Amino acid sequence: MAKQDWTGGLDAALPADRYAGTLAGRVWDPAVEGPSVVALREDGVYDVSERFATMRDLFETDDPAASLGAVAGRRLGDLADILANTAAEPRDAGIPWLLSPVDLQAVKAAGVTFAVSMVERVIEEKARGNAAEADRVRGEIAERIGSELRTLVPGSPEAASMKEYFLEQGLWSQYLEVGIGPDAEIFTKAPVLASVGTGVEVGVHSSSTWNNPEPEVVLAIASTGRIVGAALGNDVNLRDIEGRSALLLPKAKDNNASAAIGPFVRFFDATFTLDDVRSTTVELEVAGADGFRLDASSPLSEISRDPEDLAAQLVGPHHQYPDGAVLYLGTLFAPIIDRDEPGRGFTHKVGDVVRISAPLLGGLVNRVQISERCEPWTFGISALMGNLSRRGLL
Repeated sequence: MAKQDWTGGLDAALPADRYAGTLAGRVWDPAVEGPSVVALREDGVYDVSERFATMRDLFETDDPAASLGAVAGRRLGDLADILANTAAEPRDAGIPWLLSPVDLQAVKAAGVTFAVSMVERVIEEKARGNAAEADRVRGEIAERIGSELRTLVPGSPEAASMKEYFLEQGLWSQYLEVGIGPDAEIFTKAPVLASVGTGVEVGVHSSSTWNNPEPEVVLAIASTGRIVGAALGNDVNLRDIEGRSALLLPKAKDNNASAAIGPFVRFFDATFTLDDVRSTTVELEVAGADGFRLDASSPLSEISRDPEDLAAQLVGPHHQYPDGAVLYLGTLFAPIIDRDEPGRGFTHKVGDVVRISAPLLGGLVNRVQISERCEPWTFGISALMGNLSRRGLL
């Protein structure tokens, strides 16, 4: 197996407290020609699929952390070897490799949940997706919008008053509506089973010339609406496509390999709670083959809507998700650093290595490729059900 070190290896993937928490994921197991739910433990990676055929089944238990801990499982190997094989080209067909840690859950995302990213969405809209025009628009509206947006509570009387001000000034935007209005923007990021995990390529549509990663925390949500854990995510965004029209959001957000989640799901237990999610700071590193480097951070303490509020706007009497859901929480990251031409801001290049990390969630690492050149998505729900049935797991 060819050695691959672009992911940073085991230490970069694990949380700072390593195996102290309850970590679960999924691997492709060549021995069964299909995916298996696994527990990540200090002495190895354990297949627990005989008890939990899908991650959905694990999400639905009363206490996923305790349920996972109660299963011994079958050892598949060392995490370091499995992680290395995930990124290897070619892979060793005798060693499992990591997949996205979710399966039957709906993959959803919340947009415009931070004031800074909201302003950037307004700029995209006003610039009509033109990166060069965006720099001029940014300077024009930044002072008029002001910093008071950071303190507004969405849906509050103060937010309603601010909305009236924007209307009077001719600055109202659909992005301001979901940023400070009562209703959050929640959209479908990817179909079921279409997300990718760590150590693989993440996709940018070939038609896009202005795009960026979006480093986020992803909530793990059971069918009842209960938040049971979290992971990291990259909500790859095509700024030019969405900037042309918000009606193009599906094209801007949902393409082959454009939703990355991982490296694992960390379930809530004594070592990790929803308050830890609320205080998480997500770090982003982009390293280009051209020598370009970008570093940024996104503290969830600055989010405009609490994670519980966003989960409640997704799941409830108004909408049920019988197989649960995962929800990207949005990002503070708004890339305005010029990469090439002055005034054109940041955009990806093929070969960029994107590392998204947080102390208690580990590191999600992907390499940028054109979506059309990424590994095709061929293993869908029918294939999963057929594979589990043949293995006697249904």
